Amino acid sequence: MSGHSKWANIKHKKAAVDAKKGKLWSRLSKAIIIAARTGSDPSMNPRLRLAIDAAKAVSMPRDNIERAIRRGSGESSDGASMEEILYEGYGSSGTAVICEIVTDNRNRTAPEIRKIFESGGGKLGATNCVAWMFDRKGLFVIEADKIEEDALMELALEANAEDVSRNGDVFEVLCLPEDFSVVAEALEKAGVPIVEAEISRIPQNQVEITDLEAAKKILRMMDRLEEHDDVQAVFSNYTIADALMEQLEE
Repeated sequence: MSGHSKWANIKHKKAAVDAKKGKLWSRLSKAIIIAARTGSDPSMNPRLRLAIDAAKAVSMPRDNIERAIRRGSGESSDGASMEEILYEGYGSSGTAVICEIVTDNRNRTAPEIRKIFESGGGKLGATNCVAWMFDRKGLFVIEADKIEEDALMELALEANAEDVSRNGDVFEVLCLPEDFSVVAEALEKAGVPIVEAEISRIPQNQVEITDLEAAKKILRMMDRLEEHDDVQAVFSNYTIADALMEQLEE
């Protein structure tokens, strides 16, 4: 999982910046809006419960959450035309890339995403061309100096998490999507601060990038996709050699 972990660390650093810009909350609001379309009661709608848990994990205000639920359930016409799209394709060096999109204008979003892929040396692919290479998992990112690893391991596994690992200055907790709420509640009750909480896509296998220019190209493309307003999340199966990561971080 080294490649995923390296990208998670990069995302972890970006999360603080996104939060300041309001992007993180905007993305979480869209997730709640989409989830609330099939029911506004989180106790009866697991997907909505997961979206709310993710929002609470990063201290999204209750008013924002409730407003998003109203929009999604139809109490407000705002956001009624939003739709979910999964774009799949390839980045440099044959890496697999998945973009989770929420948009109110597919005709605007599609060419913009295609352009980002092409400018990054990649291309969009057909449905399920790479999605089968990833497993959906609940992911929690926690700063390593906030809790001892053994304590986190015990807490997480008791809540039915699948794995706890340390990657640099953060811990990553993985669980099945259906156990996301249980793990989130256990961490919250224990007072463990969560940097990031999401339903992620973990690559089954990875493509190692050993060329500096190729590494720059894939990271640049991932950054541009992350920064697009309609992109909820981006996942890839690349891993970058440690020596290259050090050069990229200089």
